[in-house]
Amino acid sequence: MIARYFTDLTGQSGVALGIGDDAALLNVRPGQQLAMASDSLVSGVHFPETATPRQIASRALCVNLSDMAAMGAEPRWFTLALTLPRDKANSEWLTEFSAGLGFIADQYNLALVGGDTTSGPLTVTLTLVGEVAAGAALTRAGASPGDSVFVTGTLGDGAAALEFVSNINNTPDNSDRLLHRFYSPQPQIQAGLKLRSIASACIDISDGLLADLGHICKASGVAAVVQAEQLPIAEDVQQLSPLDALEWALCGGDDYQLCFTVAADQLPMVEGLIERGELHASRIGTIEVSAGSGNLVSVIDKNNNLLTIENPGYNHFGH
Repeated sequence: MIARYFTDLTGQSGVALGIGDDAALLNVRPGQQLAMASDSLVSGVHFPETATPRQIASRALCVNLSDMAAMGAEPRWFTLALTLPRDKANSEWLTEFSAGLGFIADQYNLALVGGDTTSGPLTVTLTLVGEVAAGAALTRAGASPGDSVFVTGTLGDGAAALEFVSNINNTPDNSDRLLHRFYSPQPQIQAGLKLRSIASACIDISDGLLADLGHICKASGVAAVVQAEQLPIAEDVQQLSPLDALEWALCGGDDYQLCFTVAADQLPMVEGLIERGELHASRIGTIEVSAGSGNLVSVIDKNNNLLTIENPGYNHFGH
């Protein structure tokens, strides 16, 4: 199965020893660091059981690529651990899955270099390896009081898309963008590369803006204030559910945009990139001194009133 569907699926740039041994050997240039990240997607948890093999593969690889973007790393290689139920271990399913995987990999010049296969509940686990110049990687630590908080793209798309694909009563009208956002969220690789010498801290938004910005605050020893009126929310998300749009943007997760902080002396650089159309990002708040207790991230409305948020983000083991 491995030889038929995955060997030579992608180009092998930078690979000294690829698929077929116990481990892959990867060439690294002097002065470069490897960035490695793994994610697992489980059927019925991270994608609907009705998703097609191509959609599953696309989503799995895009989600993992988002971690590379958050580090400011250039993705190079990946491994695949695929757990398949017996009814899907067939030529039709695997042909579609490998085609979806290869389509995304080709866009980012990624090489598949190994992995594992086993029988069981449908689970896709990818490990991505990227390169970044030594000392240049973006991290969650580094934000300081006075920094501005930015996000790329629009927020709430992931939660709105999940609502759409999960609700059988939704009509297909104007659904293309949300369906594409769910199954092929665009990894912000180029944004991450541009921000390497500009952002003081960065994270990708997978569990929700408040939860992930909270990770930056915890790692940096600071707090943050988010202005609800400044959140970039797409019109179709607001139309799908005007009452839920703000909560989706703050807490929904699955957006796979970047949340990053910028010191005052770097603001002109970010504003210039935005004005020239080289970076699609919005300023949504500020970093403040941490009080040492309570929520690390606060949300205020246009009148500076504090908003109460009951569920700040996705909990993988919540009930």
